[in-house]
Amino acid sequence: MGKPTLAVWKFTSCDGCQLTLLDCTDELLTLAGEVSIAQFLEASSEVLPGPYDISLVEGSITTPDEVRRIKQVRERSKVLVSIGACATAGGIQALRNFADVREFTSVVYASPQYIDTLATSTPISAHVEVDYELHGCPIDRGQLLGTITALLAGREPDLPRGTVCEDCKRRGLTCVMVADGTPCLGPVTRAGCGALCPAFRRGCFGCFGPSAAPNTKAFIPLLEVHGLTGDATDKVFRTFTTGAPETWAGGAR
Repeated sequence: MGKPTLAVWKFTSCDGCQLTLLDCTDELLTLAGEVSIAQFLEASSEVLPGPYDISLVEGSITTPDEVRRIKQVRERSKVLVSIGACATAGGIQALRNFADVREFTSVVYASPQYIDTLATSTPISAHVEVDYELHGCPIDRGQLLGTITALLAGREPDLPRGTVCEDCKRRGLTCVMVADGTPCLGPVTRAGCGALCPAFRRGCFGCFGPSAAPNTKAFIPLLEVHGLTGDATDKVFRTFTTGAPETWAGGAR
């Protein structure tokens, strides 16, 4: 019996989450001894035919061709894991969801009639069934390696469901909202980054997307107390994970 097969797929994205995997260096060498990397164009031009035991999918769906391709990937994958803010919530490019894409293409491209694109940027889960999601922009390398290791061992990955606020308390950090009056999305953002921004006295930007049950409606007045009102409040949610549910993207007003 051969090694389990791992495939890494790119859709509309910056490649940052794939680079996180490449940046694992020593761990990646160990991983390569445990699996057969069948598809990972960021690292190798070699492509082996499916089916695949594990597929990691980076990027959002923004073109008709990507809709077709993600369905093919799903059909050939035993386990499909979407990785990063683009794949889990549409990414920054989902800002197009609130604008006229035809206007964008007419301004950017000399021959917009040749551009075949969708009016929206949507997460992988909007098109196919996703088994697990790794959030973040980019993803956390520890979560990525832990997830792959768990799947190879035949057990469920241990993925965080709490908030960045909880990570702050575990690290013994001072709350930037209480102490400094700095707007921070930590109370409604999914844990997993290790509270990186608050550790440097900066407010959380929400790049890991909404927590399992974000009470955004109750949280928005707290942001307003600290100077974020109206459009500014909406914009702070519509960044990395614009395509997340309406309860996150400022729609809970």
